[in-house]
Amino acid sequence: MVKGKNIILGITASIAIYKACDIIRRLKSEGFAVTVVLTPEAEKFIQPILFQNLSGNKVYRGLFEEPEAWEIEHVSLAEKADLVLIAPATANIIAKIAHGICDDLLTCVCCATKAPILICPAMNENMYKNRITQDNIKKLKSLGYKFIEPIKGRLACGKVGVGCLAEVETIVKEVKKSFR
Repeated sequence: MVKGKNIILGITASIAIYKACDIIRRLKSEGFAVTVVLTPEAEKFIQPILFQNLSGNKVYRGLFEEPEAWEIEHVSLAEKADLVLIAPATANIIAKIAHGICDDLLTCVCCATKAPILICPAMNENMYKNRITQDNIKKLKSLGYKFIEPIKGRLACGKVGVGCLAEVETIVKEVKKSFR
């Protein structure tokens, strides 16, 4: 049922970015094809070559990269997607999607796709519980976007709170459930 389904994995600049490596490995082992779209800020954490080697596909990074073939990349990626998964998702990317801001490749893909979008927030507890962030999440949920809520754990600031990326196993399970 999932074999060959195309997952566009949007990766943003959260300290939880390292878990994206395991998400890619697990999705591939389940039979999904994974294509990574990396935000410019995420590249400050991890180089794209790591995700390219894990996914076996080109990593897409910018709106103005030289295309390999003549295509409008954000549209072709959006059409190729059976599901867009954003993990980890920062408060910034959630806000931009909620307000229709398309200023990077990932937000353009989200705006152009007809595929379901599954968002996995990962941020400081205060940012996650902020009324504006919660309003953005509520708005996106009302528009049909799905969320895998963050869990309680040790945050980058050293405190314990809600904001840690959901467990990889939970994310993979929810992705698979999307195709039932």
